[in-house]
Amino acid sequence: MFGRIFHLLVDAMLVSVALSGIKRSTGLTPAVIRMPNKDLRNLMRIYLEAGEWIMDFSVVILGRSSWFERVR
Repeated sequence: MFGRIFHLLVDAMLVSVALSGIKRSTGLTPAVIRMPNKDLRNLMRIYLEAGEWIMDFSVVILGRSSWFERVR
């Protein structure tokens, strides 16, 4: 049971990170403001911010690695 819940949480975070990448590369983001429920809207904002934090953290870690290089 715990393994299944952990798997679903990891999958949800991967979707959030993918949405973060889409936001950074295209500027497109989910229209959270259109959600009618204030609590759900706040939960969605926290979810998307967590994806952005994971994306930032991953970029820092990968940027320090010798296996990756920045190409501009």
